[in-house]
Amino acid sequence: MTFTQETATAGAAAAPKPVCFHCGLSVPKSYSETITILGEERAMCCPGCAAVAQAIVESGMEAFYEHRTANAPTGVALVPDFLEKARVYDNPAVQKSFVQALDENIKEAALILEGITCAACVWLNEKHLNSLDGVSQASVNYSTHRMSVKWDNAQIQLSEIMAAVAQLGYKATPFDVSRHRQGLEKERKQQLKRLGLAGVLGMQIMMLAAGLYLGDYFGMVDVYRSLLNGASLILALPIMFYSAIPFFKAAWRDLRIRQPGMDVPVSLGILGAFIASVWHTVTQQGPVYFDSIAMFVFFLLSARYFELSARRKAADSTERLMDLSPALATRVNPKDGAHQTIPVAELAVEDHVSVRPGEVIPADGVIINGLSSVDESLLTGESVPKRKVPAQRVVGGSLNVESPLLVEVEKVGADTVLSHMLRLIDRAQTEKPRLTQLADRIASYFVLVVLTVASLVALFWWQAGSTEWVAITISVLVVTCPCALSLATPTALTAAAGRLTGLGVLISRGHALETMAKVTDVVFDKTGTLTCGELSLGEVKLGHGCDRQIALNIAAALEQVSEHPIGKAICRAAETLHEVGQDVVNTPGKGMSGSVAGKVYHIGSAEFVQESLQSPVSMDEWQTTQGDRTAVFLADEHRLIAAFYLEDQVRPDAESLIRYLKSTGRRIHLYSGDNERAVKQLAAAIGIEQAEGELKPEGKLSNLQALQQQGAVVAMVGDGVNDGPVLAAAQVSIAMGSAAQVAMSNADVVLVSNQLSALCGAFQSASKTVRVIRQNISWAVGYNTLVLPAAAMGWVAPWMAAIGMSLSSLLVVANAMRLARQQALPIH
Repeated sequence: MTFTQETATAGAAAAPKPVCFHCGLSVPKSYSETITILGEERAMCCPGCAAVAQAIVESGMEAFYEHRTANAPTGVALVPDFLEKARVYDNPAVQKSFVQALDENIKEAALILEGITCAACVWLNEKHLNSLDGVSQASVNYSTHRMSVKWDNAQIQLSEIMAAVAQLGYKATPFDVSRHRQGLEKERKQQLKRLGLAGVLGMQIMMLAAGLYLGDYFGMVDVYRSLLNGASLILALPIMFYSAIPFFKAAWRDLRIRQPGMDVPVSLGILGAFIASVWHTVTQQGPVYFDSIAMFVFFLLSARYFELSARRKAADSTERLMDLSPALATRVNPKDGAHQTIPVAELAVEDHVSVRPGEVIPADGVIINGLSSVDESLLTGESVPKRKVPAQRVVGGSLNVESPLLVEVEKVGADTVLSHMLRLIDRAQTEKPRLTQLADRIASYFVLVVLTVASLVALFWWQAGSTEWVAITISVLVVTCPCALSLATPTALTAAAGRLTGLGVLISRGHALETMAKVTDVVFDKTGTLTCGELSLGEVKLGHGCDRQIALNIAAALEQVSEHPIGKAICRAAETLHEVGQDVVNTPGKGMSGSVAGKVYHIGSAEFVQESLQSPVSMDEWQTTQGDRTAVFLADEHRLIAAFYLEDQVRPDAESLIRYLKSTGRRIHLYSGDNERAVKQLAAAIGIEQAEGELKPEGKLSNLQALQQQGAVVAMVGDGVNDGPVLAAAQVSIAMGSAAQVAMSNADVVLVSNQLSALCGAFQSASKTVRVIRQNISWAVGYNTLVLPAAAMGWVAPWMAAIGMSLSSLLVVANAMRLARQQALPIH
């Protein structure tokens, strides 16, 4: 019996041990993963082999298994190094710098997506990631190449999401400012080298082409024509195999995953022209297109280089915010005063830090010792430094100008104002307004339309016997420009948002600018919005036998948990703050109740206090308003204890803002929970005709919804927790920078500078941004609609197509970048 027969007999006697179809190793009994390959379920030995085999199947390369001559290496061996490294990003400690925990298992990461070149790339990555189990949202900003991914960590890990991106041929890395800039600089240098080579050699080819064109007119000996064609071929080779390589790589990636992007028609046009030119050079028959190839590569690289520069400039304002936080901080030991230099990431709440003049404050905190001025211009847009004294709060990222400060840290890491601002910016840049979504949908199918039209055009002219069918087909492939369409909206939005950030206006929602341009009605809150919100306590009217300071202390004990300006003013006026029990209840728009020193008290509006008393009390003897002052009442369960009269100053730019908004045809409304008389007086002083006071939150909401039912597009400008429901209901919500964090988080726009005049610039910018977007989209659609039929008719030469396509992209980018340079119109 031969060895083969013995082996067969032994195999018949015992069940064969399953082996991995991919690598040939034995399959562990504990592993049962299978992949459908060539129509059958195939066993895998490990997750690595399963992942690689699945990628091979999904990329359309299943025939690999039919033609291989040996088993593939194990899946682990085929996983690229960066995917192995990606598993490090599953570590919570590593994720701290770029991942935000939204819930117990829900996380959101800010990533940079490398390798995208057009809107089709954006559409493909978003569609692929959103189809993964556990990924609830994935969005990419084409202008900044930043990607936001939200996922359930119990279902899928971040490394698996990054691996899914890699399977498409792209690379996702955690967003880091320095790394992002290094990547942009590396990309810029590479593009410059390729552009320079294409330009230098292209000029030589153009000189040779001039001789060939003159030869066509005056006549030329064949040997000289062949010599010029051969020289042009030699000069075109570096352009083809160095300068144009990025187009070919991107096109191959798109074809491999069966999702053609704009690089596919570009590459087909370049390769078609090159192959035809080489053939005509060898056979010495027919025209050559080496000059068109050189021009097309040069102009396309020029367009992408300027696009890269525009992206960097558009994102410059927001990226400067990321540079504000210093790397190191000087921690002071409160016991012995010893100084220690530590990384900012190691700071903790209640740490003491020393900030010398010229240094950046490392975290949010309160000044313990020192008098100085603090420059918050990059945060708020306000150029004049603010004077700071002990007990005042300072914001991390602001610059200490004059004298040393000792600061007690109150917030660190993701809880700081700067981190909150950056999260809002990230959210705005990754959200897509309606116009962007429309442009992306069109661009995702545009390439298929171009390829179909080019095929039909080639077939028509070839059957017609035209000798120019190659040139006409190349022109059709080259002349169209889907990138102009995909650049039209995101570049404009990024440029405008960056400009407004520098003015102290933070755009935190993608739709905000688009919707602000449509606003017909603007609704304002009073306290903290049209007024400075820095209320000061004036007269205190006391009940019989009551002490002023005791009444103030009780009121402050109730109000110390409130974010409302009235509560803050009372706390500032009090000398002693009592401990407040756990039974404090805040009734939005009315008041607060709680126990102080074991006794129940109520503070708020006259109506709220009356409802809280066991027996009604006449309010005739209590004057509820004097002028524009607001009264707050304090009572226990039996009697009124005191009435506090608070005064507020109208913001100096409130009247000019109202005048500007009215000049644009918008209707202005004032809805406030404050006293009706005070509200009416303020409205009359600054020119608001429609004003209502003593409104509860539900009353404000009802009024706003009534406006919307009449067809109004409403912008709500508010401050504080009480405005939360109304801000959420408005088409555009605008929060003051001094607002409670919950109000800022839910707002579409944040006035970080707290200057109402900046809101004029925001509305101006919104209107101009929408105009620019419409201009860009109209140009992109109009250009492609006109040039595609012209190229199909043979009226556009390949070199003309190259120039037209590149200039189309440059025109869109240049038009959008006007928004980054715009100046706000003066208001009076």
